[in-house]
Amino acid sequence: KTTIWEAFGPRKSEQRVQVNRYLWAASLDVLDFLPVQSVDPFTGVIITGYGTPPGGGRAYRATIHIKDPALEARALNVALQSRGGAVSSATARAVEDAILSRARQLRMADKKI
Repeated sequence: KTTIWEAFGPRKSEQRVQVNRYLWAASLDVLDFLPVQSVDPFTGVIITGYGTPPGGGRAYRATIHIKDPALEARALNVALQSRGGAVSSATARAVEDAILSRARQLRMADKKI
């Protein structure tokens, strides 16, 4: 049986994820050397093309998923790939740590205003 609230409420496919704005901005900031191919702030997904980090010789691309409004590690998932395939989990974790650190800096700067 379907209630009136279920019938006229949002469908699961229409539900949106709230995205932490600091994680979003920090992701774009830290990975600014990668060309952005697609962004969807409603689902929290950023997809980039291949780019080479400053001082690096290896090209990477990334898919970033911000899946929670909290400024926490569990809210962020970064998948990195090089032209040779997936990169080590340690490299992806280092990028996630850099994004989290930058997000905290951005939040602290907002509180000072």
